[in-house]
Amino acid sequence: MKNINVGSIACPLPIDQYPHVLLAHGGGGRLMQQLISQVFLPAFGSSDQVQHDAATLSLDGDRLALTTDSYVVHPLFFPGGDIGSMAVYGTVNDLAMAGASPQYLTAGFILEEGLPMSILWQVVQSMAAAAERAGVQIVTGDTKVVDRGKGDGIFINTAGVGVVAGDRTISPTEVQVGDVVLVNGDIGRHGIAIMAVREGLMFETAIESDSAPVAEEVLSLLEAGIEVHCLRDLTRGGLASALNEIAVAANLGIRLDERAIAVRDDVQGACEILGFDPLYLANEGRFVAFVPPDQVQAALECLGDGAAEIGVVTETSKPPVTMMSEIGSLRTVDLLSGEQLPRIC
Repeated sequence: MKNINVGSIACPLPIDQYPHVLLAHGGGGRLMQQLISQVFLPAFGSSDQVQHDAATLSLDGDRLALTTDSYVVHPLFFPGGDIGSMAVYGTVNDLAMAGASPQYLTAGFILEEGLPMSILWQVVQSMAAAAERAGVQIVTGDTKVVDRGKGDGIFINTAGVGVVAGDRTISPTEVQVGDVVLVNGDIGRHGIAIMAVREGLMFETAIESDSAPVAEEVLSLLEAGIEVHCLRDLTRGGLASALNEIAVAANLGIRLDERAIAVRDDVQGACEILGFDPLYLANEGRFVAFVPPDQVQAALECLGDGAAEIGVVTETSKPPVTMMSEIGSLRTVDLLSGEQLPRIC
């Protein structure tokens, strides 16, 4: 294996793998997992660090959740949302996945030279409205301008801080055999909404993104005393990637029931035409919750209409995630080698 030296730091990845990793267009696949595990974690991580949507930290006896994310979605505006509202909701949702009540956000803007002020105004106003809906404050930020043709309009980076009540740990390492997997609604709409606008596709019914804050739903679970073991939002890589990541981290298996996973007819039809699998499409208002079997009904009542029981945690298995199809055959649900649709969030 060859090493690349950056200063005095030797890189562990083979040199011929770098172009493939760096051209992978974001997360949700094997290449991004390799990039995280072999480049970022050795440099920044610790032996007891858990890969989760937000880090949980202790500060003077208080438990805080901290997360950061960057948004490069194309196009900037799409049915059901835009890059501004998504930047708020995505960050708030990552905090919620750690069981935190979101409080404060930062906002960093990378603006391309020549960006119309009217577009920037729309994005900023959308962020303000989304922050009010999510119950958070945007308290600090930054702006940078890059040369024309180098920024694709606008990129947004956010960081978020939330408060974690009590000493509960919500993490993939808490998942147990027998846990039931719940999802809070139908899947795949965000990915198809983006694709339709990007490619100028017209469907009989408008397909809108599910982009929305989910902290209220999560907090309702916790306030009801539900023993939530793990939460994960279904963004890049969709349901399939999220469950694979959790199964590997927990060293357990997950068995899904295809009949229980809701996909709207128009989304399913679009997937069939375009060659997409809805299990891998990004969502911006959907998450999975792992709860004990005796608390499933109470949890579903907290999550409301559209929530469903879609699977169960099993002993360690290879492959880690499988699904019983509608016709009764067992299907492997694996990580993709790349990502179905780049620039999705």
